[in-house]
Amino acid sequence: MTDFNQLHWSPVFSNELPFDPIQGNYTRQVNQVMGSFVKPRIPSHPALVHVSSHFLSELNLTIEDENEFLAVVSGAKPFANYPSFAMNYGGHQFGNWAGQLGDGRAINIGETTIHQQPWTFQLKGAGPTPYSRGSDGLAVLRSSIREYLCSEAMHALGVPTTRALSLAITGDKVTRDILYNGNPAEEKGAIVCRVSPSFIRFGSFEIFTSRNELDQLKELLDYTIVHHYPELGAPSKYTYLKCFAEIAKRTGEMIVHWQRVGFVHGVMNTDNLSILGLTIDYGPYGWLEDYNPDWTPNTTDSSHRRYRFGNQPNIALWNLTQLANTLYPLINEAEPFNQILTDFKNEFEHKYQVMLSAKIGLKTVNKATIELNADLLDLMRKSEMDMTIFYRELSELEMSNPLNHLLKIKNASYLAPNHFDDLEIQWKAWLNRYVDQLNLENWSQSERVTAMNVTNPKYVLRNWMAQLAIDEADKGDYGLIDELYNLLLKPYDNQPEMVKWFAKRPDWAKEKVGCSMLSCSS
Repeated sequence: MTDFNQLHWSPVFSNELPFDPIQGNYTRQVNQVMGSFVKPRIPSHPALVHVSSHFLSELNLTIEDENEFLAVVSGAKPFANYPSFAMNYGGHQFGNWAGQLGDGRAINIGETTIHQQPWTFQLKGAGPTPYSRGSDGLAVLRSSIREYLCSEAMHALGVPTTRALSLAITGDKVTRDILYNGNPAEEKGAIVCRVSPSFIRFGSFEIFTSRNELDQLKELLDYTIVHHYPELGAPSKYTYLKCFAEIAKRTGEMIVHWQRVGFVHGVMNTDNLSILGLTIDYGPYGWLEDYNPDWTPNTTDSSHRRYRFGNQPNIALWNLTQLANTLYPLINEAEPFNQILTDFKNEFEHKYQVMLSAKIGLKTVNKATIELNADLLDLMRKSEMDMTIFYRELSELEMSNPLNHLLKIKNASYLAPNHFDDLEIQWKAWLNRYVDQLNLENWSQSERVTAMNVTNPKYVLRNWMAQLAIDEADKGDYGLIDELYNLLLKPYDNQPEMVKWFAKRPDWAKEKVGCSMLSCSS
């Protein structure tokens, strides 16, 4: 084990790539460079709220001096001789080019290598940067709790994600208008220490092509290949295409996982898509309660629902198309990109169908299973079915008498009982078709149950759960944060002592701010 405070930090990204020569920390357009050097704002009274002991153990790290650790992860003290920086990038936001965006409140404070894996440590909410666009660069406790818990919960679910090492409060107040409706209020300031092999995004490349800064575009892509895709070979036109294909593949795999567990990102702008296929930037995210493919947790997107659950695969393709357009000047051929995008669509659809079949305990994908799953999703939508509960309990179905399972299905619905009764005939027909299909599968009941229960989580971070932890934390009680953290480390285990969290959304949460309505305000 290595003490966190004794890690060797090496500024690889800023050493190998061009950086902003201006040292002043004021909002500006930053051209022809990858980022700007900037120091975190020193908090007035920092205190640790929680540390991801599980992630710390994965990294083979210990904390010998908690005060030193707190000083670093709150921005009060820099790592020895490490030049902290904010990254420069642009992006398409809600389908429109937004120009320069960049790390407006995230500051990279260290890079190191652990187990032959590069890791970048970043503080979110550590103060303004040249990319803050007039904002304060800070973050509030409620959004920081959500990011901290969700980062680690997603990892435990098997979803590719950036990680969160720690959550700290700053002792400072931050003013936010939570719903952008003219009612600002002071909230507790907080900082999450985020960790990832890289925080490079699609928008990191877009900014350079948009400005015709093609030398920088090539430099960044070469760096990405050398440090994050070395198995592809030395940088060249051929390798660039292989890199794009790998980014597309990883992005598709990530989206399949999102759809599997019912996760809705809420802000799939191109600046929020990682070139490593990791879930990044946990803003107004949410998990489906009732199965509604048109649901988005983001109030900013409430009119057009661009980033709704059912549209996430299409948005991934749209964003990849923007990345293809961005990299095109380095290749000057459209056909290879078009082929990769076509392959993405075909491979995604196949993996998506494999995933849907796995969720109901089928190994087969054919016309019959595709129709069975399509009809199931339609029934779940009509029945306002709790997605997590339905799939988890489906493994308990008795094949000898499938209609006995109707009561569990009815109880997992948000419909009034008399409204559900209207769908009962359709459910009976589906259950009989389902059992017929199960009988064609060559595995035992116990094998099927085991396979389903490692595919369908029992516990996910529903918004109302996170909100309960937020409400308690606002009072200075962090016990629920720790309880949910430990619960979500084992989302596929039954954990009978935690069964209170295996529950439908309570009535009080249906319209509550933070549960059904979220904004980008954090």
